[in-house]
Amino acid sequence: MTKRVKTRFAPSPTGYLHVGGARTALFSWVYARKNNGEFVLRVEDTDLERSTPEAVQAILDGMDWLGLHADSAPYYQTEHFDRYQEVIDQLLIEGKAYRCYCSRERLDQLRETQMANKQKPRYDGHCRHLDVSEEDISKPHVIRFKNPEEGAVSWIDAVKGEITIANSELDDLIIKRSDGAPTYNFCVVVDDSDMQITHVVRGDDHVNNTPRQINLYHALNAKVPVFAHVPMILGDDGKKLSKRHGAVSVMQYKEEGYLPQALINYLIRLGWSHGDQEVFSLDEILEYFELDDINASASAFNTEKLNWLNQHYMRHLPTQEVAKELIYHFQVEGLDVNNGPAFDALIPVMAEKVKTLKELTEQSTYFYREFDRFDEKAAHKHLVKDAASVLQHVKNKAKELNDESWQDEVALHHLLKDTASELNLGMGKVGMPVRVAVTGSGQSPDIGLTLKWLGKERVISRLQKAIDFIGE
Repeated sequence: MTKRVKTRFAPSPTGYLHVGGARTALFSWVYARKNNGEFVLRVEDTDLERSTPEAVQAILDGMDWLGLHADSAPYYQTEHFDRYQEVIDQLLIEGKAYRCYCSRERLDQLRETQMANKQKPRYDGHCRHLDVSEEDISKPHVIRFKNPEEGAVSWIDAVKGEITIANSELDDLIIKRSDGAPTYNFCVVVDDSDMQITHVVRGDDHVNNTPRQINLYHALNAKVPVFAHVPMILGDDGKKLSKRHGAVSVMQYKEEGYLPQALINYLIRLGWSHGDQEVFSLDEILEYFELDDINASASAFNTEKLNWLNQHYMRHLPTQEVAKELIYHFQVEGLDVNNGPAFDALIPVMAEKVKTLKELTEQSTYFYREFDRFDEKAAHKHLVKDAASVLQHVKNKAKELNDESWQDEVALHHLLKDTASELNLGMGKVGMPVRVAVTGSGQSPDIGLTLKWLGKERVISRLQKAIDFIGE
C-alpha cells in the first residue's frame, strides 16, 4: 500500500525566512495539499550558537503571512536530543558508528597534506578500526558514521534525474560533536525517518548531503524518501540572490506592500510553469503542480513581474482581501481608516495607479489626515498668484453646494467646469490648482471623486490654506 504523502519544510533559525526558503516551503506545502497529504514545519535549531528566538519567530511569521500552515505544531530539534542519542547508541552497538579521538591539529595537518597533494580533503579513517581496549570515552572525541567504503549511492531526483556518487568520494561523517550536540545531516535523517517523510523538497545546495544521508537511511533500515532538489534563485543581474538585490526577507515584502497572494503566485512560477499561464488561483496551483515539472535550471528573480502580479491582485481580489493587508500599512502610517473614504471605494480606484499597498497608502494619506506642506514642484507650477482668485471662486461656489451635491462627483466636477467657464479659463487652469490645494500634490484620482472623498469641510479649509500660501 502506498504511503500517504508527507512533506516538510525544515529551516534553520539563524536568520529571516528568505524568498528561496519560502519557495521551498511553498513547493512542499502545495505537493502535500495536492495529494491530500500532510505538511510539517520542522525548526532545525541544533546550531545553538547561531539559532535565535527572533529568527524562529521570523520564520513562523513569514509562514503564517503566506498562509503556509502546517498540519501540526512546529517540531523543534532541540527538544529531541534524547532521541538522537538513542539512535547514536544503537549505531555504536551495531558497529555502524565509532568514536574518533583525532585532535583538531591532526585533522588540520591531514587537510593541508591532502590539499598540497591535490587530493580531495576527507577524513582518513584513522580511528575507524580502534580496538575497544584502546578507547577512553573520558577523552574529548566525536562520533563518526561508518560510511560504506565501496560501491556507490544512486537516486532518482524528482527535479534533476538520476544522480550517482561513489562512496569513495565520501568520508566518515561526524554525527555527534565533541560538545555532545548531534549534527545536521544525522538529525535530518532521524527526523525524516521517524516522521515518515515521503518527499523531501529542498535547495540544490543540499545535493552533496544526499548520498551521506541515504547511507544513513540504509544503516537505520529506514525507507529513503523521494528527493527533489530545487535550483537556486538568481537576482535580476543573474548573480546569486542576496541582500543587494533588494528585499529578500519574506516579511520585508509585507513591509514593502506586497500581497501574500501575489508573492505566492510569483514564487510558484519561479522555476515551475504550466504552459504560458502567469496568473494562478490557489485551486489551479493545486490542480496543476507536479514536482517533476520543476525546472532543473536556476530561475532569475524579476521585480517588475512581481510588481505586475501585485497590481493584478490588488485590482482583481475581493476588496475585503486587499483590505486585510492594507490596514497594516495604514496603522504603520498612523492613519485612521474611519477618517476618510471606505476601503471598498478607495482600493478599486487607487489600485489602478499604484503597484504596492505601501504606495497606495502613501498616495492616499491626504484623504485621512491633514498635510503639513505642499509639494514644492506642484506648488511652484500651479499655486501661482493668478490661482488665488480661481481658488477663491471655487471656494465660494463650494460653500453654496448642498450636502446631496457633495455626494456626487459629477456635480463636483461641474463646479470646476462652471468656474472655468465663468472665469473664461481652460479646465487645466482650474483643476490643477484645486488638486494641489486640496491634496498637497499634483497627483490624485479624478478631481470630482477627490473632492467627494475629502468632503465639504476639508475642501473649503484646504482651499483657504492654499489661498493663504499664495498670499505669503
